[in-house]
Amino acid sequence: MNEVLRDAGGATSGARIPVDGPQEMRRLGRALAALLGPGDLVLLTGELGAGKTTLTRGIGEGLGVRGAVTSPTFVIARVHPPLGDGPPLVHVDAYRLHGGLEEMEDLDLDVTLPESVVVVEWGEGRVEELSEDRLHVAIHRTLGGAGDGPAPAAGDAPEVRTVTLIGVGERWADVDLAGLVPDRLG
Repeated sequence: MNEVLRDAGGATSGARIPVDGPQEMRRLGRALAALLGPGDLVLLTGELGAGKTTLTRGIGEGLGVRGAVTSPTFVIARVHPPLGDGPPLVHVDAYRLHGGLEEMEDLDLDVTLPESVVVVEWGEGRVEELSEDRLHVAIHRTLGGAGDGPAPAAGDAPEVRTVTLIGVGERWADVDLAGLVPDRLG
């Protein structure tokens, strides 16, 4: 069941969306891309294998960028130029970085942010200073369904994820993040 989240002041909005499998995660990314534009900062959190890169792959597909969107763990950042009129996608993986924004200074994210969509995996606590307006995406993975019946054997359990989207700042105050429900993603 989807849950809408909103603070009393309206500067923070969000939603919790259940996602069932990698194809649905990519569809969510494509739908999310329709809401993104130049200057948008997206911070992704979740354990290893939760689906951060899969979601970013969908965002890249939705933005219509060039090149395969893969994990930039070893190169730290990849720029995917647009194939059309849309913004480029800057995909950053901060997993191996231990400091804050100062350690990421060499990436020039502050320079590329105004004309790009910047997606930072493992970015929480590292790049929030780049923008007062940002989208936090937390992916939580659980095995199995709602807990009815015996637990499925290892390898048989579907990997259900709950994606929590929190828009911070005026940019996200009126955005319907709950409208990104999987049955409407097509």
